[in-house]
Amino acid sequence: MLFTSPGFILFLPLALAGAVLLRGYARLVWLILASLVYYGTHGSDSLAAFAAVALVALAAGRFLTTSTRFRSLALWMGVAAILGLMGLLKYYEPWATARGDLATLGLTAPAGFSFYAFTAIALIVDRYRAPLAARAGPGQDLLFLAWFPKLLAGPLERITAFATTLRRRLRPSPAVIVISAQLILWGLVKKVVIADNLAPFVDRTYAIPAYAVPMELVIASYAFAFQIYCDFSGYTDMARGISRLFGIRLSENFHRPYFSTSVSHFWSRRWHITLSNWFRDYLYNPLIGNRKGQLIRYPALMAVFLASGLWHAGLGYGFGWGFLIWGALNGLFVWAERALYHPRQWLTARFSGSAWARLHAILAGLIVFHLILVTWVFFRAGNIGDAMLILRRIWAALPELPGLLAAYPFTAEHGFLAALVAALLLVEAVPEFPRFCRTLTRLPRWVHWAAWLALAFILLLFGRWSDTAFVYMQF
Repeated sequence: MLFTSPGFILFLPLALAGAVLLRGYARLVWLILASLVYYGTHGSDSLAAFAAVALVALAAGRFLTTSTRFRSLALWMGVAAILGLMGLLKYYEPWATARGDLATLGLTAPAGFSFYAFTAIALIVDRYRAPLAARAGPGQDLLFLAWFPKLLAGPLERITAFATTLRRRLRPSPAVIVISAQLILWGLVKKVVIADNLAPFVDRTYAIPAYAVPMELVIASYAFAFQIYCDFSGYTDMARGISRLFGIRLSENFHRPYFSTSVSHFWSRRWHITLSNWFRDYLYNPLIGNRKGQLIRYPALMAVFLASGLWHAGLGYGFGWGFLIWGALNGLFVWAERALYHPRQWLTARFSGSAWARLHAILAGLIVFHLILVTWVFFRAGNIGDAMLILRRIWAALPELPGLLAAYPFTAEHGFLAALVAALLLVEAVPEFPRFCRTLTRLPRWVHWAAWLALAFILLLFGRWSDTAFVYMQF
């Protein structure tokens, strides 16, 4: 069962009704059961994997909050157990199949496994660092791990913030309901209208790239950048909207990423923010410790991006080195930005307050977007060979691109997909201009309602309701 499936239309009102009617511990139990029922629709194997991760996390977490002895041992054993299970479920089968001389076990990681595994590791580490910070009980810890809106694809939350919102009394006011409905509606539009309409073109072009003309490879590469963004951020918007109905606030996970003017900001402040924060707090900071200087920071940064690539490998679009190259390229881009920090700061100061400032920001944004676009090719291609073939053919065609563009037989499908992307960029560009944004907020209320009703009409007219899985739930 997914947010876009018919069954969820029945599940959500029932879960919400129970949460509103029940109080205290009964409400907590109800939400846990609802979350387990939701995840159980993905199969008994999914529940078994979740139960194993939750058991380790809860046992280690309880020990760390009640004992003063062997705390470091409990920390490392808990984290190692979860990482070991992740390695077994995500990486063993592809590795054994590739080797050919190892017996396969038929084990695969269920939907959302990496997300709740990393959430469990965060719970254990936070209990070690601050045992009493959240003052949450086992029930709250379990709901933190199992909470159904974020279970399949995040955001990656922290127990302290989650438990704080959970203790508030549930009072779904009209304002909260409106905000939640808007988040859900916008998330649905991004997923079933934009992402799912872009997906077929991307899939058939990337399926056999050797037979696609260069112009198709260019269009498909651009299309995938927006497909994966709308697919992933659409899930997050819906998860945040659904959670707000229950009085639970989830973190913002995306902040108009394709308007970034640096690769560092793309990853740290705009794209999959909670995963970036996770790697910062649980990998990067422990690696550098109290040490200063670039000698340790550069390897630590690369370790984070390689770990991110490894985290994506094993499921999704296939296991291979492509995800590691994707991570390494992003790490190299961040290295280059750090090495050029002083020239970049000089340019920023030089153009600050001048007419060239906006042009400088636009050029920086275009460069960053296309650097990220190159890395997405390795992310989406079936293997490294296909990725290199796509990039070579696009690179060879660049001098002739204007002619190829003029000669390409564009169809109504291309026009429709371009209109979807243009509309998305137009909507997301509005907050980048605060004065214009304030003007829009002062428009009559009926104009705002008309815009949302038009969006709902677009959803019903152009949405592809095929129960398509979200891309990131596969990781």
